[in-house]
Amino acid sequence: MSNLRNHRKTSILKDQRVLLALVIIVIIAIVALINPLFIAPRNIITIFQQISVNGILTMAMAMVLISGGIDLSIGSLMVLSGVAMAQMISWGMNMPVAVLIGLVVGIACGLANGLIIALSKCPPMIITLGMSQVFYGIALTISNGRIMSFKGAFDFVGKTKIGGIFPVMLFVLAAMIFLSSIIMRFTKFGRRIVAIGGNETNAYLSGINITRYKVILYGLVGAFCAVAAVIFSSRIDSITANAGTGYETNALTAAVMGGVTFAGGEGTISGAFLGCILIGVISNAMNILQVQTYIQTIVTGAIIVAAIVLSNITTRKRG
Repeated sequence: MSNLRNHRKTSILKDQRVLLALVIIVIIAIVALINPLFIAPRNIITIFQQISVNGILTMAMAMVLISGGIDLSIGSLMVLSGVAMAQMISWGMNMPVAVLIGLVVGIACGLANGLIIALSKCPPMIITLGMSQVFYGIALTISNGRIMSFKGAFDFVGKTKIGGIFPVMLFVLAAMIFLSSIIMRFTKFGRRIVAIGGNETNAYLSGINITRYKVILYGLVGAFCAVAAVIFSSRIDSITANAGTGYETNALTAAVMGGVTFAGGEGTISGAFLGCILIGVISNAMNILQVQTYIQTIVTGAIIVAAIVLSNITTRKRG
């Protein structure tokens, strides 16, 4: 019994989610001592608003990483969905129709990613990097390189507060986290995605249709990008073709920090979201402490490098 308890304690301490939670708590405590406004309820809500877009994209990135793939086009795909919605609104269509068009665009582009990757057998990193430029180019063509306005169509999501406290966008974020968790933990689809990421050859020999599941997964990622576009649009009320720059890097970093490995088959949605929270807390803390923008860029780069090194070390140890 004693050995079992010790084993459980060791497993908990080795869980990267526990480590992340402790790091977040320590950072919050230190910054709060320097500036108590950091833990004010309004600032806590602000942090979650700031990570709302990246949070949804991180969920998408986590799922595709667990499958053994990667998607470097999510930033451009989010923007393309947003530009499509803005174009619909400029043509006089109402918000629900615009959102539906944005979802169709996101899913269609995601399915295109999945089809090319599954049928060509080329590395997902190369395909999605190239497709990122395709999506960016289409967004540029539609927008003519100009700022596109949503004319307040998504104010309900960005400005309406439930109970006068919590913005609607936070409930959308929570819903997407819940949905991705359910998919990965409790559905046959999620289990097979984990199996493909763990060992694609074994998954194929077990009778799993690799092509079908990859295509569906990337289509799902496209749907998440479209939802992220709605949140992005609700915060800014406008969009440009280059607005998605850097989002794929932030999502990748958050997922890897949360224990999702590049090797595939490992990681959790909750861990990925904790990684997203950590990045949000660090970014907000630097703003609260009035750290120079140049220094913030250095810190962000250091976090990315640390996340990649940590992922590599974890993969080697498990291997």
